[in-house]
Amino acid sequence: MVSRLFNRIIIYTCIVFLFISNFIVLCSPVSINQNNRQYIETDSGHILFAPMNSQTTYLINKSGEVTYTWESNYLPGEAVYWVNDGTIIRTIKIVPLANGAGGGFQKITWDGTVVWEYRYYDDQVLSHHDIEPLPNGNVLMIAWETKTRAEAIAAGRNPDKVGSIFRPDHIIEVKQTGPTSGEIVWEWHVWDHLIQEFDPTKENYGVVQNHPELIDINYGNSKEDWLHCNSIDYNENFDQILICSKYFHEIWVIDHSTTTAEAAGHTGGNSGKGGDILYRWGNPLAYRRGTINDQKFFLQHDATWIKKGCPGEGNILVFNNGDRPVHHYSSVDEIVPPVNDTGEYYIESGSAYGPITQKWIYTASNPTNFYAYYISGAQRLPSGNTLICNGVTGRIFEVTPEKTTVWEYDIGTDVFKVVYIPSEEQPEPNTPDLECSGSLSWTKVKTGATVNGTFQLKNIGDISSLLNWTINESYINWGTWLFNPEFGENLTPEMGQITVQVSVIAPNKPNSEFEGYIKVENQNNPEDFDLIPVYLKTPRNIYTIQVKFYPFVIKFINSFLERIHDFLLFV
Repeated sequence: MVSRLFNRIIIYTCIVFLFISNFIVLCSPVSINQNNRQYIETDSGHILFAPMNSQTTYLINKSGEVTYTWESNYLPGEAVYWVNDGTIIRTIKIVPLANGAGGGFQKITWDGTVVWEYRYYDDQVLSHHDIEPLPNGNVLMIAWETKTRAEAIAAGRNPDKVGSIFRPDHIIEVKQTGPTSGEIVWEWHVWDHLIQEFDPTKENYGVVQNHPELIDINYGNSKEDWLHCNSIDYNENFDQILICSKYFHEIWVIDHSTTTAEAAGHTGGNSGKGGDILYRWGNPLAYRRGTINDQKFFLQHDATWIKKGCPGEGNILVFNNGDRPVHHYSSVDEIVPPVNDTGEYYIESGSAYGPITQKWIYTASNPTNFYAYYISGAQRLPSGNTLICNGVTGRIFEVTPEKTTVWEYDIGTDVFKVVYIPSEEQPEPNTPDLECSGSLSWTKVKTGATVNGTFQLKNIGDISSLLNWTINESYINWGTWLFNPEFGENLTPEMGQITVQVSVIAPNKPNSEFEGYIKVENQNNPEDFDLIPVYLKTPRNIYTIQVKFYPFVIKFINSFLERIHDFLLFV
């Protein structure tokens, strides 16, 4: 009995979770610092995010109003990005595993059309966490690749730190070749840039301290998800990639200008160093040029270069989750990397990479009041303020350089990160709007007869918007209906109205009235529809009247004749 009750509780809990996951309510009021109200109310930027337990992606304004949504059949896995024309690229969770597993992404246009779905998972590889859309239209993806225990040990990993499998990270660049296909045009593997000083009889043996450009295969204790890289960014000016490794407590920069062959080696590309690490920061203990006291990052997320046009342009901003040795608290850290105009990073011989400390750090006034133990992110805004996302609680807030909170909004659920979209990057309104006119009414229609009619529809939405429409007959359950056309695609306002021809075979039921509605729907917006009223009446069947009337007449005549007969006999 107890076992059955427990099982029922588990089942009901799962049902409730699945229900909630499809109905995320964004209901928290916006909080605005009164001293900064004018700035906030004139900020026409929007914020994009995909709640981790929802299939909907949201776009909100600074008033907290949802201005647009995109629907998907998948939960995010985990990031979503804007590509400047109303199109988003959203990771999808095809493989239902924890630790940020995904399996692919979808490119979805403003009208909800999936124009590209690419999947990257099998028994050897699995994309996860983050992607980065590139200026050329390609997409960078982070992914695990699977190594056997024997392969990990052969590469120099301590056997005590390996489970049955070992999953280092790699990066691929994908070019679209079709709606559901892509070509991997570039790739980089951590596995090609290892060093170890655990076992001189194994591969990659060397002195870790002498090679900050390589990755110590024995740093960290995770037996499977060794690195847990959780973010990726691209610097177009230097043609470099920024990677964030949570379990190394570090960020890495690598050269993207290489060929795939050069990326697997130690020479080539703009840097001349192939796929080796060009810069790393956050934990010099990982390459044995520091101690635990020199560690600056703690299980960090969302490492990005500050964008062009924003104060601090070219610096690196990181959400430092803050699993610190003494007190757990989060911060947002800005660092100035020691890089010259050609993308070369300076490191003093025998020392760790600079800077010695961060340029700017945000913490709560009482640091322990702000703590997100996983996910989360931050973005520098053109105003110089910083938008911060506590992914665990779903709280988004904006702070000034002086660390004053000027705006905040509560999503109400966990979210991987958020993306600020300046007003100049937002598309012109391009929303279709369906409108129908006309009605259908027929009287004195013989049963089984066919009658015809028409109604009109048009797109009264934004200029050049595209309307995809269809007819829904669920509101009428009588007659046999035909429509020409039954649906339409890409109807613009400039095309004007179109006429739909309608024919219906009347039901075989005389002396009856039939009513209902034809529902015409916008296929991309179920809330946009119109109704055409329908009425049909069949007359009383004359043959039926005659059949019913004839016996009455006969009976009347017979009765009359009998009365005449009786009268004559009496006379």
